[in-house]
Amino acid sequence: MNTMLTKSMRIAALIAVTFSTSHVFAADKIIKIDGSSTVYPITEAMAEEFQKAQKVKVTVGESGTGGGFKKFCRGETDISDASRPISQKEMDSCKEAGIQYIELPIAYDALTVVVNSKNDWVKSLSVDELKNIWKPGSSVKNWKQVNAAYPDKAMGLYGPGTASGTFDYFTEAVNGKAKASRTDYTPSEDDNVLVQGVSGNVGGLAYFGYAYYEENKDKLRAIPISAKAGSPAVMPSPEAVKDGTYQPLSRPLFIYVNATAAAFKPEVKAFVNFYLENAPKLVAEVKYVPLPSEDYVAVKEHFKAMKPGTGFGGKNEVGIKIKDLINRIK
Repeated sequence: MNTMLTKSMRIAALIAVTFSTSHVFAADKIIKIDGSSTVYPITEAMAEEFQKAQKVKVTVGESGTGGGFKKFCRGETDISDASRPISQKEMDSCKEAGIQYIELPIAYDALTVVVNSKNDWVKSLSVDELKNIWKPGSSVKNWKQVNAAYPDKAMGLYGPGTASGTFDYFTEAVNGKAKASRTDYTPSEDDNVLVQGVSGNVGGLAYFGYAYYEENKDKLRAIPISAKAGSPAVMPSPEAVKDGTYQPLSRPLFIYVNATAAAFKPEVKAFVNFYLENAPKLVAEVKYVPLPSEDYVAVKEHFKAMKPGTGFGGKNEVGIKIKDLINRIK
């Protein structure tokens, strides 16, 4: 009888250990994501909703597009958020490490130029005026230097750090070359720091993703932008992005999935499919611009085909419109 009891206890213990191990394995599945602070609100919203239904932990960092790609190309993350296409240098790094990737456009953004809510003198800015402010070596430190009609008010500049895809896109769109910028401004990869800087400085000026403006428009004012002097100034808005009139600061947003290993993990596959299925709703909820429904269908098919590579050839492209974007992955 003692033998039978001992045997039963051993079986019960074995079942308990097996169940416990299985439970821990499920709970220990982790999807690692890092990259763009602009894309962060979208991916964070996706992660929160996905984790409600799945026993999978999703970690989302925001070290900037460039910082995210560094980790991604070292194989440290499964997915990289990006507010610009992967660069040639990053493509080379991934290739050297044996990392392939699937490029998935997931939304559009209206890169937004903001001032303090108490700034009542700036009605609009042209791209040329922005260039005069932000070009390398610029001596503009006062609003009166931008326009003689503006007050004699010191200008405080805030912007993304050099690892940011927003920094790359803005400098290319405004100054004509990615990363070409004056350096005497307050940089941060955290857009909330830029919001705080401008909201606390009446003479402040900054640029970042549209969602961060929408979340803080009680203390910030968005500035209409004209592509060139004399052309109509257009306010950033989902409508202006969709109709192609907010130029040159409309831009696509991406996620990149590790196609060498991560894309074959069931949990990563499930998360990306969840992401694309829920993008129309959640992208709009966090104040970015969803792609047309037929474009999401094409992106889903692209992911399903596990087709690696980029449609941009290692170069950013300023001014690409929604209707032209999806052709890059077909």
